[in-house]
Amino acid sequence: MRALLVLLLLAAGPAAFAQERTLPVGPAMPPLPADAKAWVGGPQSWKGLAGKVVVVDLWAFGCVNCVNTIPWVKSIHARYKDRGVVVLGVHTPEFGFERKRESFLAELKKHDIRWPQLMDNESAYWDALDAYAWPTTYLVDRCGRLRAKHVGEVREAQFSGDEVESKLEMLLAEKPGCS
Repeated sequence: MRALLVLLLLAAGPAAFAQERTLPVGPAMPPLPADAKAWVGGPQSWKGLAGKVVVVDLWAFGCVNCVNTIPWVKSIHARYKDRGVVVLGVHTPEFGFERKRESFLAELKKHDIRWPQLMDNESAYWDALDAYAWPTTYLVDRCGRLRAKHVGEVREAQFSGDEVESKLEMLLAEKPGCS
């Protein structure tokens, strides 16, 4: 009987577990830089994002795994923006050619990326996040606290995308309010 229950839950996929789990409450996210020159799409702040669930996509356009993750991030942005989810890109370059604003803007246009982007050319936000790999996806609750992190490529209709999206649904299902 127990084996049958496990098989049924596995067949239902990650969403079946979302109703029974909660995500641990992590630390507050590091403050976002206020310097308008560091942003494409306008400066953002955690105070301004209060009440929103935020997906932070830490990436670099010279990273093939990051580029492979863009379609999933675009899908999340399109499907969840009306449900109170905001996507923020944090572009932390690894290579010199990624640091040029003109090159970065060309990549945003090439991939039709339409959510705010922080150009983290000095890796200050990378360091504040204690990041160690590209891409990394951070899920932030309505109170600006880190609730989940996925290191590596994320793809729609694959386990990585389903897993992160189920966690996103869990955050959306939480009652608003910070304690």
